[in-house]
Amino acid sequence: MPKILVNSRPLLWLILALPGLWIGWRWAMTPDAYGYGHAIGDSGDWAAWLLMATMAVTPLRLMFRRQRWTGWLMRRRRDLGVASFAYAAGHTLIYVIRKASPDLILAELSTPYIFVGWIALALFLPLAITSNDVSVRRLRRSWKKLHRLVYPAAILTFLHWVWSAFDPTTAWIHAGVLAAIEIVRVYLQRRQRVT
Repeated sequence: MPKILVNSRPLLWLILALPGLWIGWRWAMTPDAYGYGHAIGDSGDWAAWLLMATMAVTPLRLMFRRQRWTGWLMRRRRDLGVASFAYAAGHTLIYVIRKASPDLILAELSTPYIFVGWIALALFLPLAITSNDVSVRRLRRSWKKLHRLVYPAAILTFLHWVWSAFDPTTAWIHAGVLAAIEIVRVYLQRRQRVT
């Protein structure tokens, strides 16, 4: 593949947008067969999958330091994170449009999976806003501290998934994969500090 395509951010964003376009198209074309349940479920799935991909970048980089593809992933990690937030925001927007009532939305805040979902979104918002070069330069060391919010936000995201799923088995499997990613990251970072 030509280098210009590999390094093309617009192309990456087009690829990242394709699942969202597919969700919108299916809902618009077959509202009875696809409908709200599929749209909100699929948007939530993509938010979680992209979050996992984002969080997997560091352990992959630690394991395969000399590989060019891990360097590419490190340069595009923020893009993956922002895409995850975009799907989470779309997931929330679908919910808000469906409820169509501020009173109903506020009443459902007492439901645990709804509450942790809103908190996760609130934690991700400053991360998405500051996922750009200008913020990295201005915040300096504070940028890394701020972006550690991804860890509690990820835990809340997967709690939201487990508690809201009709069959939580899939959610638990994904939560286990996320936990494995983080265990590997911590282990590799500590080992490399020692050596």
